[in-house]
Amino acid sequence: MTSAEEEKELTLIDHLVELRDRILKSIIAIIVIFLLLFSFSNDIYSYVVNPLMEALPEGTSMIAIDPTSPFFAPFKLTFYVSFLIAAPYVLYQLWSFIAPGLYKNEKSVAIPLFISSVLLFYGGIAFARYVLFRFVFAFFISVAPEGIAVAPDISSVLSFSLSIFLAFGIAFEVPIAVFIVIWAGLAEPDSLAEKRPYVIVGCFIVGMLLTPSDPFTQSMLAIPMWILFEVGIVAGRMIRKKQAAEENDE
Repeated sequence: MTSAEEEKELTLIDHLVELRDRILKSIIAIIVIFLLLFSFSNDIYSYVVNPLMEALPEGTSMIAIDPTSPFFAPFKLTFYVSFLIAAPYVLYQLWSFIAPGLYKNEKSVAIPLFISSVLLFYGGIAFARYVLFRFVFAFFISVAPEGIAVAPDISSVLSFSLSIFLAFGIAFEVPIAVFIVIWAGLAEPDSLAEKRPYVIVGCFIVGMLLTPSDPFTQSMLAIPMWILFEVGIVAGRMIRKKQAAEENDE
């Protein structure tokens, strides 16, 4: 084996060791946060389902069909909350690993993208919790047939809430995706704007696939996605102007 091949192999091993260390640091951060939050797991669960509790008819409450649900439902939710809280640190570890391989102009764009993606994901979850849930739970309970006592199971409510949080968190990343497409030169802002009617239809299709089957909930996801698509086009126009100015200076 030549010295060049040995150096290349050592470099690869060094990268793998660094990646392992950063993954371990991320896992440890999640575990530490989870241990700190575990004693508050019931409070965290109550906070998430509070919109449902407020919408339930007076004298009714949630139930636990599975005997283990009162423990495992808050436990599971606390783990996901720990991951969300640790997400900036996990992304920082990811950034520290890939940053040395990026060019200076790529770093200047990647850093704001990292920060924006985290904030938008949090924003999607916050929108679902503070806006959507208040309307959706009240709507579902109000349309219950007469004589039906609404008593949701805590595990089912958790699964529903997590799926909605994930759907809205991902959906709010639309401007990041649009920006990257424009920044990479895969599409021009004007060409994307011309496809607006198809995008709107696509947003409602995504809303149909990621949310319950009622039109109201689908619209609550589709409309923000469309607005965020427009935000991505505006950001793409700005980066295009900046790129043009840099080319003229050269």
